[in-house]
Amino acid sequence: MQSCCGCSPELPKHDRKFRIVLWAALVINLAMFAVEIVGSVVAGSSALQADALDFLADAANYGISLSVVGLALIWRTRAALIKGATMGAFAVGVLAGTAWHALNGTVPHAELMGGIGIAALIANGAVAATLYAYRSGDSNMRSIWLCSRNDVIANLAVLLAAAGVFGSGSGWPDGAVALVMAVLGISCARQVLQQALAELRLLRQHEMHSAVSIG
Repeated sequence: MQSCCGCSPELPKHDRKFRIVLWAALVINLAMFAVEIVGSVVAGSSALQADALDFLADAANYGISLSVVGLALIWRTRAALIKGATMGAFAVGVLAGTAWHALNGTVPHAELMGGIGIAALIANGAVAATLYAYRSGDSNMRSIWLCSRNDVIANLAVLLAAAGVFGSGSGWPDGAVALVMAVLGISCARQVLQQALAELRLLRQHEMHSAVSIG
């Protein structure tokens, strides 16, 4: 049997697979952020802008998750706390952007919104499918699954907004979808933070119990 003194322990097979999935999700989200942020400016759409920022936030979340794969639960839980706070901040930013477009009476380009929305839906559907197996994991894994699931819902809403803008000739459907995305972000952030805080409490209780037992 070979020894490896001083070497980092090999990640379990499950974690190696999870890392590959996260890398794929990271690349997809960065690519779609670039597409949607440009498209949101050209189309004048707050919903597309919100979705683009969501892609960027998800890419950052995947990057954080990649940095803690294989580490102790305490570090994965702390990463989930950071991600939950980030998701909440993203939701506040969406609300601010929606208010700005509403005050300026922006009417987006519906056809461009629809085309980019379809591409985003395909991208997020692929990511959600690969992450489905990790939906019942710890708070870190669950936060990733919740983000990907909500992204698919948001993409469907963007397509509905494009149809609404096309049919009504006004920008209110675009603003309404951005508002829905903000509510989803707040709800998702709350769930992630609640589970992460619960895990931290359990870890502290375990540490206290261990200290008492040793004493």
